[in-house]
Amino acid sequence: MGKKQKKPGTGKQKTERKTAKAEEKKSRREEKKISQEDDIDAILANIQKEEAKKKEVHVEEHVPPPSARCNCSVTVNPLKETELIIYGGEFYNGDKTFVYGDLYRYNAEKREWKLISSPNSPPPRSAHQAVAWKNSLFIFGGEFTSPNQERFHHYKDFWRLDLNSNQWEQIQLKGSPSARSGHRMVLYKHKIVIFGGFYDTLREVRYYNDLHVFDLDDFKWQEIKPKLGSLWPSPRSGFQFFVYQDEIFLYGGYFKDHVSDKDGSEKGIVHADMWVLDLRSGEWNKVKKLGLPPGPRAGFSMCVHKKRALLFGGVVDMEVQGDVLRSLFLNELYGFQLDNQRWYPLELRKGKATKDKTRGQAKMALQSGGSSTKRKDDEDAPSEFKETKAFKAFDLEDVCHNNSLEMTEVDEEDCQQLANKVTGKLSIDDQFDITEYSSNEKRDSQSMNSEAMTLVTTEVVKPCGRINACIVVGKDTLYLYGGMMEIGDQELTLDDLYTLDLNKLDEWKCVIQASKTEWVEASDDEDDESNEDGDINEGDSEEEEEDGNEEENESDKGILGVEDAAAILRGEGRKLRRKDRRAKIDQIRAELGLADSQRTPLPGETLKEFFSRTNLYWQMAAYEHTQHTGKELRKDGFDLAESRFKELKPVLDELTKLEAEQKTEEEEDAKNMLKKKGKEKAKHSVLHRF
Repeated sequence: MGKKQKKPGTGKQKTERKTAKAEEKKSRREEKKISQEDDIDAILANIQKEEAKKKEVHVEEHVPPPSARCNCSVTVNPLKETELIIYGGEFYNGDKTFVYGDLYRYNAEKREWKLISSPNSPPPRSAHQAVAWKNSLFIFGGEFTSPNQERFHHYKDFWRLDLNSNQWEQIQLKGSPSARSGHRMVLYKHKIVIFGGFYDTLREVRYYNDLHVFDLDDFKWQEIKPKLGSLWPSPRSGFQFFVYQDEIFLYGGYFKDHVSDKDGSEKGIVHADMWVLDLRSGEWNKVKKLGLPPGPRAGFSMCVHKKRALLFGGVVDMEVQGDVLRSLFLNELYGFQLDNQRWYPLELRKGKATKDKTRGQAKMALQSGGSSTKRKDDEDAPSEFKETKAFKAFDLEDVCHNNSLEMTEVDEEDCQQLANKVTGKLSIDDQFDITEYSSNEKRDSQSMNSEAMTLVTTEVVKPCGRINACIVVGKDTLYLYGGMMEIGDQELTLDDLYTLDLNKLDEWKCVIQASKTEWVEASDDEDDESNEDGDINEGDSEEEEEDGNEEENESDKGILGVEDAAAILRGEGRKLRRKDRRAKIDQIRAELGLADSQRTPLPGETLKEFFSRTNLYWQMAAYEHTQHTGKELRKDGFDLAESRFKELKPVLDELTKLEAEQKTEEEEDAKNMLKKKGKEKAKHSVLHRF
């Protein structure tokens, strides 16, 4: 969505500063005091002049991966399903925005990149859309942002790339959609279908819900308009659009509505509705939320594999304290069964071979002392420990199941009914003794040191939570590339690449690690903060400086994993000031997604109690892997719950201790404050007598 999804709010002061900055930008626009750096017409003219110098296609082999970017397009080559085509995107470093127009081709088998330079290429853009058909890649729309984000240019051009010759050509035909970005485009048989998007006119943002079809045989555009009295999705951008047989599904999206008050402010609306379009009749219908659907979120990604759609990531803004909002970036997977239109969680499950290796590694750690938590990358290490380390963020799960955000309410009775309807043979029983499934595990664990077990259960490779990730499927493999997340007030643009075998659904593999990108603090924000803080005493200033250093250190560490979080809490938690400790606890809870009670043990809860409370969720997740029923399904569900319980236990134990200490200190402070106020009141009453 380009700029529209940048920096979800993190508090009242930040919002006020950004509002003031936006008003200043608006006044400069009206007065036409735009710097040369923000003259989009001049920038695009210079780019066109440079493009004119290109005379032939140049293919550079074995180049480094693309630089960090988001809102680019990633497409699977239909001529070779193990090749990805990456085009465009944007990068924001805290001060300036960079928009790209480069074209990369990635060979997933050889792990090799090619950089393609062609004459008559499209100008740089982000938030565009791309689809591939036969030997062609088609691109429509998108936006170009000036470096200082003062101006936007939305494209309405339509381009074709010949995948054999790497030659671009612009397709100029009447009846094409208007300029836009944040729209969605899919391929249906021999037709390209476009819906929605937005257009920034500087004075206002216009959102669309129009539907356009381009016939690849006739090379003609057609707009499909709603019939009188028919259902139709509302205007939106940043939604997901995917095809199954003769239907196109639309899910979610974002829209800004003008609030009817004096200051003319805008309110962002995150859609959580689903629609289906029958392309034979041109009619839309709403899709009911069945099964266990994800909660409302923005910036998630979806793609299709066989008879299911896969959903990954997104962001939820949650109120933490008072008017302070924290953005929770999610990294969970959900499946949507396309033939019966039911949602279910997708939990990864390691195979038996991996479990055996894990136990062997634990025993090796125990025999070598058991007390060390460092893993040696020697030649004898099991293969799963030789995977790229990458960011080890744990599941940022859907926090909306138990908060105040609007969502579909599903009680336990309804869940039981829908679970039984997943297939005619599936039965889920929530009354059983889990000890028969855990006795073997207990016997194994009793012979191992707890630290050694923690060592091997927390080394889980998976993508960190993010928005606007590019996900595609090629040859039964899910590819996940890039996206964006926040650490504190900093935006982190990602350039990592992960793969997931969709037949096994056993583990993520990190092909390319996320590189560290530089963040530049904007000078005007620093000036505003210094003016606002001018009356603060020197001691507070020193504290703020220390807080800033701590934030920098946190960003340097990257994204927290369970093992990292537990180590931080053990080593640093009790050394922090009370205010900083509360912030640290909130940060870790947010980054590890501990607000989802369906997937997180409660304080003091045993494994048996945890599974008894959440067994329906885990059995639904396990069914996707095994297709088992009855007793076997219950055991599969327990295995998933046990894995989650062991992974989270170290950090949950540390958080419980810290929160207890925090509560005790806060109660003591409250008592001392009351005593102090009582003494001051008595003193003032004596003085007033005179």
